[in-house]
Amino acid sequence: MPNPLPALIVVDVQRAFDEWETAGKRRNNPDAVARIVDLLTAFRAHGAPIFHIRHKGTKPNSSFLPSRSGYAVKDEACEAPGEAVIVKHVNSAFIGTDLESRLRAGNITTLVICGATTNHCVETTTRMAGNLGFDARLVRDATWTFERIGPDGDTHSAEEIHAMTLSNLNGEFARIVTTHEVIASLEAVRQ
Repeated sequence: MPNPLPALIVVDVQRAFDEWETAGKRRNNPDAVARIVDLLTAFRAHGAPIFHIRHKGTKPNSSFLPSRSGYAVKDEACEAPGEAVIVKHVNSAFIGTDLESRLRAGNITTLVICGATTNHCVETTTRMAGNLGFDARLVRDATWTFERIGPDGDTHSAEEIHAMTLSNLNGEFARIVTTHEVIASLEAVRQ
């Protein structure tokens, strides 16, 4: 029987992204981490499952090497005792990890996905969740990304990249939702 509660998947809320921003990379959605805290608080209050995903870099210059300060999780999004922490080495939280088997063992069918960055690890994890048959819900105000230079040298703003990623995922791989909608749906399950 499916678990009536969704699982919260918190992707890569690590200090490396703060370091990137300090170094001058421009991001969108400055309140995303505060929304992630809201989600963590609500899921904990409802006893809903939470999975924290950490990216462990493998390249010598990666900001996410365990020996570097960027690997650490941001304090405000730290796991509570008993919450699962899954370490990945590629963009998808499903590749090379036991995330899928844990979700299936818990009869979890609905995933609420948040974290960083929208167009990399969040997008890849969300696409795979949808392809694996999960009811994936990507939280638009609890994700963020950075501006990028395209193959033709054009600068694409973080806002544009975020919006396009949400558009690409919407309806095909996931439902795009807000933190408020997720918390309201948790309340509805409890009643």
